[in-house]
Amino acid sequence: MDKPTLEVLKRVEEAATDKRISCTVARKVAEDLGVPARMVGDACDELGVKIHACELGCFK
Repeated sequence: MDKPTLEVLKRVEEAATDKRISCTVARKVAEDLGVPARMVGDACDELGVKIHACELGCFK
C-alpha cells in the first residue's frame, strides 16, 4: 500500500478535533481525495489521530 500523501495527511489533520476523527468524516476525506480509505487510516496512524464511531471496520 502506498504511504499517505502530504495532501491526505493535511486533510486528516484539518478534519481531526482533539486528535480524533469520526469514521464518517474519514471516509468522506478518502472519497473527496479519491484515495482508498486505508490510506486515510494510515494517515491517522501516522498522525496519532484516533478514528471513532467506526462503521463496518473500514479502517485498521
